Amino acid sequence: MATDTNGYLHLTRPVTAGALTSAFTVSIQPAALFSILDHSQRRPSDQERVIGTLLGTRSDDSSSDATVTIHSAFAVGHTLNSQDELEVDIEYQKAMLALHLRSNPKEILVGWYATDSTLDVYSALIQNHYSSPQDGTYPHPAVHLSVGCKPGQDIEIHAYISSPVGVTAERAADSAAFIPVPWSISYSDSDLAALSSISAAKDVESRTTTILTEIEQLEKSLEDTLSLLHRVSVYVESILDEEVENPSTALGQYLLNTLALAPKVDPAEIEKDFNNHIQDVLTVSYLANTIRTQMDLSNRLALAQLTIGRGTEGAAASGSTAAAGAGNENKGNRDHHSKARLRAEGAPPLTAVVL
Repeated sequence: MATDTNGYLHLTRPVTAGALTSAFTVSIQPAALFSILDHSQRRPSDQERVIGTLLGTRSDDSSSDATVTIHSAFAVGHTLNSQDELEVDIEYQKAMLALHLRSNPKEILVGWYATDSTLDVYSALIQNHYSSPQDGTYPHPAVHLSVGCKPGQDIEIHAYISSPVGVTAERAADSAAFIPVPWSISYSDSDLAALSSISAAKDVESRTTTILTEIEQLEKSLEDTLSLLHRVSVYVESILDEEVENPSTALGQYLLNTLALAPKVDPAEIEKDFNNHIQDVLTVSYLANTIRTQMDLSNRLALAQLTIGRGTEGAAASGSTAAAGAGNENKGNRDHHSKARLRAEGAPPLTAVVL
């Protein structure tokens, strides 16, 4: 009796099992996330989602924690024809990838993104393209970043890598097993300042905000620090008053020791000390500028005296030279007259001859 095997699904083990079983995390930088959101906002009205390429760096796979950092992203056009076939502009994607890699040699292709949380046949088809040995991330798994951008809802972000599924050869290209991986958004201090300025416009109807000056930014940072200290202080006091159920004694003791390091000074005293410090700084700056000006003036006066002294000596030397020249000329004239007189006295007497 023959067995009907059409109702069975045959699966094989992943080819890249070693890479998938190791720790794998995805780190997203704000610039790449904003590029994806901007692409979603500029999409055509009849298009539900957009896709694009992710660029970044990859840590050493030999380490215990392999991390893929996404630095930037660019859009890739795609359409669905009347036969529900996905058409992706591969030539444009290759050209843009070459330009990005030329301008940023340290970055590499790490995966692709889509502004939809749905994982379907088209997602598997694109994932297999970005994981291919020819133009993909092979032998490393490609990262698929799903960013949900539905209006009126919070942004949903999911990160996946894939494993091939052992189905028939006809379905191998559009089949893949998506495996979720942990992700995080990493930012520097400058990125945090920019994100804080952007988030200040979320409660404004016009969605605009002003850039704070350095003094205003310092004031805001101090206010945030005081707010955090007050929050921690209230939590520690609630633990001491046994108002928190099942509190962590170690955490409470650590926070209490940390708060003990912070000086408990009245805000008015802090403001007074700060103003006095500012006045001291201004006084020192004024004295430094005054000393610098005095030294500059002294140098100029010294140079002026040297110039005047050299001019007087030159004039005296010129006068002496002229006087010596005049004396020599007078002496020469006297000698000439003396010689002429001697010749006149030694000449024979003139004799008149009459014819």
